[in-house]
Amino acid sequence: MHAADVPAVNLRIESRGDSGCVAFVTIDNARRLNSLNRQLMERFADAIADLSGRADLRAVVLTGAGGKAFVGGADIDEMAGLDAAGARAFITRVHRCCAAVRDCPVPVIARIGGHALGAGLELAAACDLRIAADTARFGMPEVRLGIPSVVEAALLPALVGWGRARQMLLLGETFGADDAERWGLVEQVVPPEGLDAAVEHALAALLACGPESIRIQKQLIRRWEDLPLREAIAAGIDAFAQAYSTEEPAAMMARFRAEHRARKARGG
Repeated sequence: MHAADVPAVNLRIESRGDSGCVAFVTIDNARRLNSLNRQLMERFADAIADLSGRADLRAVVLTGAGGKAFVGGADIDEMAGLDAAGARAFITRVHRCCAAVRDCPVPVIARIGGHALGAGLELAAACDLRIAADTARFGMPEVRLGIPSVVEAALLPALVGWGRARQMLLLGETFGADDAERWGLVEQVVPPEGLDAAVEHALAALLACGPESIRIQKQLIRRWEDLPLREAIAAGIDAFAQAYSTEEPAAMMARFRAEHRARKARGG
């Protein structure tokens, strides 16, 4: 097999000066629409876990190689040969990939340039923000292969509502980026040539925020997903107090107030 055909997880760390760094993670199994096999899933989960330990990390951009797919699903050749025990181990690997993204302490942006199907859609749902090309296609086709959609498919009702989630999971049909945006599955749809610019715009907005406050905010959002309302509100009080254990609020508010005074002095 040619080296270019070997599935890989490609990582590029880009310094953003004093703001820290951004990691660009590319799932590269382009000849198979970036489908996830056992080896690729292990590499991906380990790569995201390693990134999560970086104190200077500000954001992660996740995408698929080749332009045709974000992730086209789990490897059907491997799934076809599973027994019950093997199925449990295989789907646990899929979950580990999604959990690594959700547990990453900084925002993860899904850059969706093509098909996001099955496990690929679950991985996109695990990201914090989803930006898609208008040519992208989405779907959860597992029931058409004799298996249910599971693990992080459980995130879909919160994104699209129970009715749309049932439609996606029970019919197994694919749909376009416009529907995905209208349903709330993705936050932004742009022409393919505008995908990188849209991602950069989102990154610029993230980097303008306090790095500690962003980490606290993501952690709190994750807690909100699991807590009853009363406990979620109480967790927010703790998070607010936690922010003041750092110097970030004082420094950023002082800068904001200075800029405001300067604008007023200029008559703005």
